[in-house]
Amino acid sequence: MINKAVFLDRDGTLNVDKGYVHRVEDWEWIPGAIEALISLKKAGFLVIVVTNQAGIARGFYTDAAVCDLHTWVNNELKAYGAEIDGFYLCPHHSEFTGACECRKPMPGMIHKAKLDFDITLNRSWLIGDKASDIHCGLSAGVKPILVLTGYGKQERALLSDDLTCATDILSASSLIISESVNSCDLST
Repeated sequence: MINKAVFLDRDGTLNVDKGYVHRVEDWEWIPGAIEALISLKKAGFLVIVVTNQAGIARGFYTDAAVCDLHTWVNNELKAYGAEIDGFYLCPHHSEFTGACECRKPMPGMIHKAKLDFDITLNRSWLIGDKASDIHCGLSAGVKPILVLTGYGKQERALLSDDLTCATDILSASSLIISESVNSCDLST
């Protein structure tokens, strides 16, 4: 069986980017995000979050605080019959911890998830709102989609004209599911 995934940036893609979101009370779903996750799961995709969390390196919050938030997010999703299969975070920032292989645009988080879930990358996607997300996806060999939520509108000018863009995560998930169906994907 082929395991295909949709890798998701977090802040600006799934939730409103309020700057260093690490507490439940600061989490606000982007409209349509929950519906998008439900649709992707029903279509047979693993759903995996890959998120840079420089606030940890900066000492603003701990890795445990982010993990607690992610547990809460999955508990919220379970009420809708969905869940995120994996959360991968980069706690580094070059100014504070030096270079690493996991901070987007580096593909380290995707490579780790590939090993953990036996994911077929050329059948997988990445949805994000920043150029670093898109470059991460391209480096890892997945198909990227830029959403125009979060920083997407500003970052669009930094990217190739032929890049696939979507209004938001719900539109992006519809594009992915449509292409999956249209390509006669029988691996699900």
